[in-house]
Amino acid sequence: MPSTLHLISVRRRRLLLALSAVPLPWLAHAAPSKDAIVVGQSAPLSGAMAPFMAEVLTGQRVAFSDFNQAGGLDGRPIELTILDDGFNPQKTLENAKTLVEQHKAIALMGTVGTAQTAAVLPYIVEKRVPLISAYTGSPALRIQANPYFFTTQASYADEIGKMVRNLVTIQCNRIAVVYQDNEFGQLLKPLVEKMIVAGGATVAASHALEAKSGADAVEVTKKLAEARPQGIIMIAAGPPVVAYIKANKALLGVPVYTFSLSVGVAIVKALGNDARGLAATRATPYPWRATNPLARRFQAAMERAGKPIDYDHYVGYINAQVVIEGLRAAGKDPSSASLRNAMENLGRLDLGGYVLNYSPENHHGSNFVEITVVGQDGQFLR
Repeated sequence: MPSTLHLISVRRRRLLLALSAVPLPWLAHAAPSKDAIVVGQSAPLSGAMAPFMAEVLTGQRVAFSDFNQAGGLDGRPIELTILDDGFNPQKTLENAKTLVEQHKAIALMGTVGTAQTAAVLPYIVEKRVPLISAYTGSPALRIQANPYFFTTQASYADEIGKMVRNLVTIQCNRIAVVYQDNEFGQLLKPLVEKMIVAGGATVAASHALEAKSGADAVEVTKKLAEARPQGIIMIAAGPPVVAYIKANKALLGVPVYTFSLSVGVAIVKALGNDARGLAATRATPYPWRATNPLARRFQAAMERAGKPIDYDHYVGYINAQVVIEGLRAAGKDPSSASLRNAMENLGRLDLGGYVLNYSPENHHGSNFVEITVVGQDGQFLR
């Protein structure tokens, strides 16, 4: 059976091959077409997080490609220019400056990571350029109002609340916390502990997990086992998720709940049979739902593009749709200023089964959360 590191390496090679095959408007240094509306993005195209973002970025590309093929915005295409930050916050900020000041992006979208997004927030205020969507639900980024920051999915606080309520409902009242030993995990750990207690449960134990690969997962699991937890909330993303779930399966065997960003295509494939039973909150609707108009459009788009239907592609597809709707509302010749004003005044935005609400007082469009469980053959069950 292939090792986890081998599978991640394969995913990385596939990502690089995919990047070499996509149309030029999506490449990092492609010159914008005449009259194109440029949207910029800094994302990890290299490094440990790259394989876990590949399908999300493809979902965005498909959405913009479909929109452009249908005529764009009054004949003008949207060109998404992506620069690689390697999941480095300093590079994220450097890329944001390059995208705005050199590529003339009128908006940014989809920063990946809490520290990465935090690095950009002061800059977008300085340059008055909106950032629409971020692949992080950190409540810390939402505490202080930012006039140019708009989110498209529920916060981690919404997801934690759903996890705690579900665990308590199934009589898991002693809940342990395992958290990635980086800014993501360290920031969320006290919030998770507070919400466990507020939900009527007990924090059985909390232990940090080595941030890059989860190399100490076995030792951490043994320590957690001493506290006899009935359930685990895991705050982790990327390779440590694989290491911890495998250790929990082998040594502890209690239910594990985690965040939407933690359980994507690459994680499920790397875990194989060990993924079965893993519970994850989802901040977007079920992509296989036949009665949902948005899901049906997404399914048709994936079929045309020859891509699988899954949560990762759907997240990217939805975020691109929000950007598109903002640009539609910004007028025939959108600018950073008109887009920001349009986003604030979108009001109730129904994409066809996924509803967001924006106003001058509310830049955080959704608090939708549901629980899914990985079933047989990596299928998600609701």
